[in-house]
Amino acid sequence: MTFASLGLIDPLLRALETLGYQTPTPVQAQAVPAVLAGRDLMAAAQTGTGKTAGFALPLLQRLAQEGPVVAPNSVRALILVPTRELAEQVHANIVEYGERLPLRTYAVYGGVSINPQMMKLRKGIDLLVATPGRLLDLYRQNAVKFNQLQTLVLDEADRMLDLGFSEELRDIYKALPKKRQTLLFSATFSDAIRLMAGQMLDDPLSIEVSPRNVAASTVKQWIVTVDKKRKPELFTHLLKQQKWKQVLVFAKTRNGVDQLVERLQGLSINADGIHGDKPQATRQRALDRFKLGEVQILVATDVAARGLDIEDLPLVVNFDLPIVAEDYVHRIGRTGRAGSTGEAISLVCADEVQLLSAIETLTRQTLRRVEESGFEPDHRVPETNATGEVLKKPKKPKKPKVAGGKRNLGKWVDSGDTPTDSAPPVKPVRKVPVFNTGPRKRKP
Repeated sequence: MTFASLGLIDPLLRALETLGYQTPTPVQAQAVPAVLAGRDLMAAAQTGTGKTAGFALPLLQRLAQEGPVVAPNSVRALILVPTRELAEQVHANIVEYGERLPLRTYAVYGGVSINPQMMKLRKGIDLLVATPGRLLDLYRQNAVKFNQLQTLVLDEADRMLDLGFSEELRDIYKALPKKRQTLLFSATFSDAIRLMAGQMLDDPLSIEVSPRNVAASTVKQWIVTVDKKRKPELFTHLLKQQKWKQVLVFAKTRNGVDQLVERLQGLSINADGIHGDKPQATRQRALDRFKLGEVQILVATDVAARGLDIEDLPLVVNFDLPIVAEDYVHRIGRTGRAGSTGEAISLVCADEVQLLSAIETLTRQTLRRVEESGFEPDHRVPETNATGEVLKKPKKPKKPKVAGGKRNLGKWVDSGDTPTDSAPPVKPVRKVPVFNTGPRKRKP
């Protein structure tokens, strides 16, 4: 099968030839004809299998061949994505595909000034890529109108719900024309997404080119068990021992990202970080430098787990396991893309056994375990399997020994990727002795 046999027009075929695309992937082979035919579509495929081209190519063709000229402040096609990085990535691909077509495309997202975006929208945009929050801001300021909208694409919709965009999505749906084509593309589909698709889509064609929520077979996966406090030490040990050249590292919290980057930089290792508190320009600069090989280690929260296409990335390390099991599939999907092979290593402590069990249940595989000499955990990680069963109970943690029999009443808080990622230790209350120096004086 060729791209020409899918019915794509010559300008798109020439762009694909320039980009080195030779044959359609399975999801592209099924999705492109359906989208060209105007069908609603619900497609699930492993990350890295070409979902973006699956909806972008036919969408660009329909916009070039059908419909009126776009009016001021209007859009003809809308692609919603969960993160700024994914918006940039999807739009960059669209620019490459549509280089020979007379269409205006643009991407809008938060974290940057809204005024240049409002100015750009005045002339009208044929295809707009947007994050939900910034799109609503623009709509409420009358900077964007949907009366000409023909097609809505939800890319990684499950992640949008995970990030709390459900209310924004409802408000956007209310503003869109009821008569439209709707496409849902994602590597995984939660039950909530399937319910939403049932309410939004009209007689959709369902495409599943791989088993639901299964990690790519091109990625070799295993875990290294270790005590929580020794994870940073183990990571730097493996980095030097294995002579890793380029690594994408995922940490659970923003604080965790900053602390690991600071530690690595203190060891003269070229590292940078990405998380939601950093300005968009800083995040994009870190990602660009990593892609160019100017940064050896990129540490990120799950803002980097979806849609980022890093060519020939050899290794992903889960410094912390994700709270949402589906995010594991997306994280390790940054490697082993487009037929290449990759590796995914997870550093797992006893506290994460339930997260590990959820991942193994979701992916239907028991991850191979290894122990690194000198880093064997004192608190053993219980055995798990792909049925979701924890086979052995963890050992009770030992109480720390403190001189004088007193204990420091510290408190460790693990939270999600929120602006407040950790809480300071709770200081022990010091009791001050009270001495009886004489009879009490009565208050008047």
